Amino acid sequence: QRQIAHTQASVGQSKVSSAAAAMGAINSDVGITALQQRADAAQLDALVAQADVVLDCCDNFATRHAVNAACVKHHVPLVSGAAIRFDGQISVHDVRRADAPCYACVFPVDQAMDEGSCATMGVFAPLVGIIGSMQAAEALKLLSGAGKSLAGRLQMLDARGMEWTEIRTRRDLSCKVCG
Repeated sequence: QRQIAHTQASVGQSKVSSAAAAMGAINSDVGITALQQRADAAQLDALVAQADVVLDCCDNFATRHAVNAACVKHHVPLVSGAAIRFDGQISVHDVRRADAPCYACVFPVDQAMDEGSCATMGVFAPLVGIIGSMQAAEALKLLSGAGKSLAGRLQMLDARGMEWTEIRTRRDLSCKVCG
């Protein structure tokens, strides 16, 4: 099972309800606002405007780019994570820093991407936990000001050999989103 927030007992519930219940069970003092809706650009804009940091855990480029555009507009750091098969990646896109790229600088909107989904391609279940835990760590560092974020770096994990590769990323001055 790759989504540990959901249990056999929660089969039939929406992921939103199941995840909210799981988080509430871990810490009842945490305020949880569970939204079960498709967010269009206007809704994303309103939600991101209220956020201190955004974690992107979605599985398609259209949504990632829409979330990125809202984060750029409101200068909200975006912690992006992805996992498919045995490959995972994580980066922070923090346009508050002049040298840091947005998501579209690294993965341009008009660039054709081979987009597979976990449902059709599969994903190594522990990989989702590894990338998700790293996203949580990056978000906590951004919120607390501790340590150095991954802004300007893309880390990729090949879980077959548990080998990490890191590449430096730069802001694209001609980027259609942040340039």
